[in-house]
Amino acid sequence: MSSIWSSCKKDKADHTSTSTTHPVTAQSSAYVTQMLEYKPAPGQFINTSTGNATAAQSVLNTNAGLVSLGAFGGYIVLGFDHTVINQANQNDIIVYGNASTGFAEPGVIWVMQDTNGNGKADDIWYELAGSTVNQTGYRRNYSVTYTRPANGTGDVAWTDNLGNSGTVKANSFHTQAYYPTSITSNTYTLAGTLLPSTNIDSSNSTYVTSTAFAYGYADQTSGGDQIDIARAVDTNGNAVQLTGIDFIKIQTGIQYNLGWLGELSTEVAGVADLSLLKK
Repeated sequence: MSSIWSSCKKDKADHTSTSTTHPVTAQSSAYVTQMLEYKPAPGQFINTSTGNATAAQSVLNTNAGLVSLGAFGGYIVLGFDHTVINQANQNDIIVYGNASTGFAEPGVIWVMQDTNGNGKADDIWYELAGSTVNQTGYRRNYSVTYTRPANGTGDVAWTDNLGNSGTVKANSFHTQAYYPTSITSNTYTLAGTLLPSTNIDSSNSTYVTSTAFAYGYADQTSGGDQIDIARAVDTNGNAVQLTGIDFIKIQTGIQYNLGWLGELSTEVAGVADLSLLKK
């Protein structure tokens, strides 16, 4: 981590961002209160009760909802009813998932300030740099195009912007269409940051493990993952100093077929402002 931040240090001032703060009031919720967008990738839980618009709404005002984001690139955009302040030298946000010991499904976390003060998530997204930045297999600006199966069900083919291809494989446990019914076109593209798959051990097909990265990602830790806004970086990896954030986006970070367990897909159960949880 030290090499990342030392190389970015000189750029901090150039990327400092300010915004109109939405102050905390007596009515403010510690949890996200707005579901602004849900665009999943294909997956075994998509088009089910944990992979539809109702599931996406279930993560508001709680840490006990549950929504699947599907395979690589699937995402959800959520908003707070106040600005979450970037507290010095401490974690600011907690993202709840359904990870368990030895099985994480890491999601990339992005944040946005309401810089123009209009209450919409239409400013700049910044990635929160986790422990895999600049490691082999980590790639910014990665994208995958998914194609609807001809028969509506079965494996979903994909190609990426590196010339690779594969499928999100269907399994016998979930027989519905894996391609989101909310997508009307026969192909669509999702983009984001790709994380390494080196944490996954599928050498024993009956006991697949996916260990958590050191820090910085969603759906890694039982009980939730605490995140520091100070880890924000721009598209070139330069550190950005944010005074606070109003919106958060969580995106499945790995494209991987886990065999009988299906695709790796980040799940979200809720998001909260740690400073309000502590009050």
